[in-house]
Amino acid sequence: MSRDTLSAAFAALADPTRRAILDRLLRGEASVTELAEPFAMTPRAVSKHVAVLEAAGLVTRGRDAQRRPSRIRAEPLADIDAWLRSYRRLWEERFDRLDARLAEQQDEENGSK
Repeated sequence: MSRDTLSAAFAALADPTRRAILDRLLRGEASVTELAEPFAMTPRAVSKHVAVLEAAGLVTRGRDAQRRPSRIRAEPLADIDAWLRSYRRLWEERFDRLDARLAEQQDEENGSK
């Protein structure tokens, strides 16, 4: 994933409504009307959010007669996960060192009793 594509994906994911739309699309495709149901906003407003997700490559819109269902695209999310992998390793290493230090402290405390 190029930096510009990654930036677009993160920008799209920065909005809680768009993240909620993606969460809904995990259960399967949905029309804008269906996506708008849990929100206190018009289908037109939700459609704009879907357009941002689509521009970032996170969703696609199909055509089924009069219905235009949106579907989640997993590939960009996998690319984000791959980008985050090195940061995840960093935090896991830090937590492992913290666990080791806490175990040492506990051993020291138990040895002095």
